[in-house]
Amino acid sequence: MLKEKVETKERVLDAAVSLFQIKGFNGTSVREIAKKAGVNVANISYYFDGKEGLLEYIVTKFFEGYIKEMDKVWRSFQSRPVRECFGQMLFHVMKYQHEHREVARVIYRELSVDTTFIREIMSTYLTKEKYYLKMLLELGMKRKEFRHVSVSFTIMQLKGMMTMPYLHQQYAAEVLHVLTHEEYFVTKYTSELQQWINEHICLPCTPLQLVVK
Repeated sequence: MLKEKVETKERVLDAAVSLFQIKGFNGTSVREIAKKAGVNVANISYYFDGKEGLLEYIVTKFFEGYIKEMDKVWRSFQSRPVRECFGQMLFHVMKYQHEHREVARVIYRELSVDTTFIREIMSTYLTKEKYYLKMLLELGMKRKEFRHVSVSFTIMQLKGMMTMPYLHQQYAAEVLHVLTHEEYFVTKYTSELQQWINEHICLPCTPLQLVVK
């Protein structure tokens, strides 16, 4: 019975993510999700308390894992150069997004909608993301590994580059010739971020070397 419940929830989640990608959250009905998942409409209310609860579950689960990846790297920074920790954090975030790329595409689009729930996500998870990036940038400047840069502006630039492939998938594919579903994507795209970091953040004597692990 437990296995059946888990499988039902997974089918609903997979169906919802697939439809949200194509039609958006507002353009997708509960009945469409239920039909695609092969379940009764009542299952969505039972497991997720409706379509809004389903989206909240998807977003919260994604960002719990996202912040966990940042936290793992953050806890090791004291014994490593800041630039290495910074590079590893970006690599792990890009790898996590790649592994959850369909969900990432849905979430980054929905983050542009102003709702109470999205504001809660901003104040909970994205504020913590900003904290990690801010602390590393400031520490890198203090240790003379990074140039003196505007922390807020640098974070905005980084955030834009980190989410761009998922917000503008067609642009990434057709213009940049980067396919987010390919295995090489994480290493290739992170190397581009590394080049930008070396040119705009790191001091010439302390270039960032990407370590894939």
